[in-house]
Amino acid sequence: MTIELAWHQWVGIAGAAFVLLAYFGLQTGRLRGDGIAFQVANIIGAGAIALSLVFKFNAGAMFIELAWIAISVYGLVRGIRSRAAQKAAARAAAP
Repeated sequence: MTIELAWHQWVGIAGAAFVLLAYFGLQTGRLRGDGIAFQVANIIGAGAIALSLVFKFNAGAMFIELAWIAISVYGLVRGIRSRAAQKAAARAAAP
């Protein structure tokens, strides 16, 4: 029995691996929920899954992946802004 997968299916599997590894990293304390690595892994993973869905469309799955990307981009921007504000406050407080 041989299972042959098209390239876009491999991309979807890799995307799922990115999302799962990010979640595993979060649960084990190796990644922070507001960290850049966590957010980027989610964006890449959801994007790869969404790409694979273009070839065999599923509206519900595409919706969740696009929402996952949007939420992850929001978290990424929020985290970057928060770190920048903390650095600015630390510089202002330094003698």
